[in-house]
Formats: sequence, structure tokens, C-alpha cells
Amino acid sequence: MTDCTALRPDIGTLGETAAATPALTPLMMILIEIALAAGGFGIGTGEFVIMGLLPEVATTYGVSVPEAGRVISAYALGVVIGAPIIAVLAAKLSRRTLLLALMGVFAIGNVMSALAPDFLSFTALRFITGLPHGAYFGVAALVAASMVPPHRRARAVGRVMLGLTIATLIGTPIATLLGQMMSWRAAFLMVGAIAVLTVVLIALYLPKDKVADGASIRRELGAFGRLQVWLTLAVAAVGFGGMFSIFSYIAKTTTDTAGLPASMVAIVLALFGIGMNVGNVVGSRMADYSLKGTIGGMLAFNVVLMSIFSLTAHDPVMLCICVFLTGCGFAACPAVQTRLMDVAADAQTLAAASNHSAFNIANALGAWLGGLVITWGYGYGATGFVGAALSALGLVIFLVSVMIEKRSSGR
Repeated sequence: MTDCTALRPDIGTLGETAAATPALTPLMMILIEIALAAGGFGIGTGEFVIMGLLPEVATTYGVSVPEAGRVISAYALGVVIGAPIIAVLAAKLSRRTLLLALMGVFAIGNVMSALAPDFLSFTALRFITGLPHGAYFGVAALVAASMVPPHRRARAVGRVMLGLTIATLIGTPIATLLGQMMSWRAAFLMVGAIAVLTVVLIALYLPKDKVADGASIRRELGAFGRLQVWLTLAVAAVGFGGMFSIFSYIAKTTTDTAGLPASMVAIVLALFGIGMNVGNVVGSRMADYSLKGTIGGMLAFNVVLMSIFSLTAHDPVMLCICVFLTGCGFAACPAVQTRLMDVAADAQTLAAASNHSAFNIANALGAWLGGLVITWGYGYGATGFVGAALSALGLVIFLVSVMIEKRSSGR
């Protein structure tokens, strides 16, 4: 049994109300983590399912597929903008209340997306639906970390993030198949239903908590006055853009560079999804042993791996191996999320939520730079060199961060 009074007060609010709430039993903690992961599963499914249903959406609204692709950018923009703004404006809300509100908005956004009468309203609704994304993951990570001892925080964060990684492997394919068999609208209704289920689970299993003493908009904004917060966000925004550089064009790399049939694209994507799940589980354990070592080690690993990807993308076997290992690069996500908890001091909600803004910037940056090298005629395999360069730059930023931290602490 874990006694809430033993939890770090700078991490979670569940521990701050120990006198008013009973100790969390192992079963209670499992149920809370399942509830939080269910939200991640719904968000992950909703974010990625549109990529497989763009042709159907384009046909419905009478636009081209590239035009339909703007809804993906609209959602990503919502994530980038929503995470910090919501974290600041909701500073005086309890974490349970905030999670319920965020998932409620996400549920409504997906249901309304399924009912959107025209392309303009659909695009606007995808933007609105993206707003709760980052804040939800950030707050969910803080809640999960608050329930366990400090040396097990990354594993707790990883278990919540497992909902997102499982979504890439199970949720998105099922929702895509449903959308193709029935209607793309049915896929978004499915995501809305998952969000409603999450609201119910959180309401049932997550204990009521109180707002932390001294919580305010000003205190949350204080996170952006800390150099280490900015450096850690920069590591995420730059260093992990390589994963998205490769993933964004993996279908064409599979068929045009490796010469595999189109039917193999689904298998290659599945390998990426399996790699993300393996990386999440293994990486969260590694981070609990060595937080900085995991971040720096994975960035260095990506420099080598992504260079090999570019050099061997023409070989089907090596392509599959490299895609799986690229997915494993997700191992650094729980570590980066946990490091933000450490460097943000008493403004953790804003910092934790902003991490997902940073990862969406990495998504946009990686896809954009990958597209540039393809346009310049270097081929789809060259996206790996882009990824290696971004990983190397992220590693430099991380090393600078560690060096500054050591100097400031006098070590």
C-alpha cells in the first residue's frame, strides 16, 4: 500500500490532501492509471485516424486530398496553442476537475467533427478538438507521478503514455477500418465515445483533490522564466523532429525507395507502432535509473540509427529494422516529461503541458525539413539524414542544459 503522505508535494496534489483522502491501494492506483491511459488512447486514435481517412473526407466536402490535409495542421496548431494557454488559465482548478473538463471538450469536439456540415466548420472543430490534447497529457502525467515514489515516476508516466502508443497500434487501425467500411464520421463518433468513457472512468476512480497552495496564473507563468524549462522544451522540439521526418514519408519510402508493394505499408507502420510501445515501456524504466542518461543516450542513438536508415533504406529488411528502432525512439518521451517536472519547480502544469506543444513542433519541423530534402531531389531515404541532424542538434542543446545545471549547482 502506498501512503499518500509520502508523495513529493512538489509533484502531485493527491499527496497534498492526504489528511482528507484515504491511502491509495495498488488496485486504486491501477484503476486511476487505466482511466488516464484511456484518455491517451482516445486522443492518440483521434489524432492519427484522420491520416488514413483523408480521401473520404475530401470526397465528402468536395476538396482535394492536399486541401483536406489542412485539418491535420489545424489539429496540431490547436495542440501547440492550447497546451500552455489552458495550463495557465486553469491554474486555480484541481487536477481532477481539469482532466474532466479537458476530456469533456475533447469528446464534444469529436462528436461535433462527425456532424460538421462543411469543410470550414470541420477544420475549425479539429482545431478546437486539439486544444485539450497537450494539457491533458501534461496533467495526467503529473497525477500519475504523484502516486508513486520519486524513483518510479517515469514508469508511472510511461504507463499513462501507453494509451497513446497502443492507439497507434490498435486504436487507429480499428477506427480507420470503421471509417472506410461505414463512414469517416463513424470513426470520429468512436473517438468521442472513448472520450466519454474516459470522463466516466476519471469521475469514478480519481479521488477529489484540492488546488495546491499558492496556485495562480502568475506562478504557472513563472515556468517560462526558467532557462532549464526552455532548454528541455527545445530538446523535445528539435531533438525528436527526426522521428517525424522519417515517419511522415514512410509510406513512399517503403514503396519508392525499398521497392516493396503498397500492401507492405501497413506492416511497416505496424512495426513503427510496436517500436513505440517497446520504447515507451523500456524507456520509462531506463529513465527511473538514469533520467539524463536516457535522454542523452537516446538522442545519440538516434543520430546513428537515422544515418543508417538513410544509407540502407533501399534494403527492405534494413528498412523494417530501422523503422522499428525509430519507433523505439519514443523511449525518451517519459524521460523528457519527467525532467520537465524536475526543472519546472512549482509551475509544473504549464511545463508538463507545454511538452506536447514541443513534440507537435517537432512533428511540423521534421515533416517540413524532410519534405525539403525530398523536393531538392535527394529522395525519401534522405529523411533519415534530416533526422540525424535534428537529433545531433537536440543532443547539443541537452549537453548545454546539463552543463549549465552543473555550474549553477556548483558541481
